[in-house]
Amino acid sequence: MFRALRDFFKGTVKRVEEEKPVLEEVVGEEGKRIRKGALDEILEELQMELLSADVALPVAEEIIKKVGKQLFDKKYDRGYRLDDIVELALRGSLKEILSKHRLNFWKLIETTTPRPVVLMFVGVNGTGKTSIIAKLTKLLTDRGFTSVLAAGDTFRAGAIEQISIHADKLGTRLIKHQAGSDPAAVAFDAIEHAKARKRDVVLIDTAGRMQTNRNLMDEMKKIKKVAQPNLIIFVGDSLTGSDAIEQAREFDTAVGVDAIILTKIDADAKGGAAISISSEIGKPVIFVSNGQEYDNIMDFDPDWMIQRIFEDKE
Repeated sequence: MFRALRDFFKGTVKRVEEEKPVLEEVVGEEGKRIRKGALDEILEELQMELLSADVALPVAEEIIKKVGKQLFDKKYDRGYRLDDIVELALRGSLKEILSKHRLNFWKLIETTTPRPVVLMFVGVNGTGKTSIIAKLTKLLTDRGFTSVLAAGDTFRAGAIEQISIHADKLGTRLIKHQAGSDPAAVAFDAIEHAKARKRDVVLIDTAGRMQTNRNLMDEMKKIKKVAQPNLIIFVGDSLTGSDAIEQAREFDTAVGVDAIILTKIDADAKGGAAISISSEIGKPVIFVSNGQEYDNIMDFDPDWMIQRIFEDKE
């Protein structure tokens, strides 16, 4: 669970309950409800804890609004404790936020014609973009789909070498040109190769020098124009919090992002990016990476994410 929310349930809720009566009997009925004054204090504290967990302010405000709506003037059985009541409302609000934008990736892969399905990956260097391409290639292979990789990050010779190593390990065809060549030409050749060999999917790696680099964004636009991808996927590092959201917004403005993959979710103690990024740019998170191995990638599941937030509560 995010440390900030753990502290909220272990500290704030308990403190508010100890300082003043919080739950009051419902006159003439069986059950109890939260007093209005106490509810306002709890919601204020909860919003501060969400912000401490790197949840974006607009998203934190939306969560608080939803929690407040669920809790205000609602009757609860006497067997419920205050922290149980607040947690149930918060779980429901997070589920609604995380489920707002969804995309059935596997249906798209299965049904898109003509072949190949073209996936273009964008994001800044260091987020694990090339590793994600390798993991997704393995996942596609395991599901019976054939792939071609395109070494579109021609800015760095090291990037071409890195994706070449992955392609060799996975037994997947890689289309590459020499360092400094036109990345759009690499993408074009990869797509033509996939058409000739009747491959299902092309996965295009791209450069990620800086999200504010004008030349980089112009390069992304050219690749998009040539490749005409079915999906442009932003790969973001969940540990960078608000930076990942700003990066996604920059790429979305420049070329249009269709979906998001978050890396390093296993090391993310705060989780603000995971909660916020989909709402902030209006696009679905489709996968999360939770380790270094090829198999450490999973479909994004709001229920899994919520369970992870609360699993260490005790």
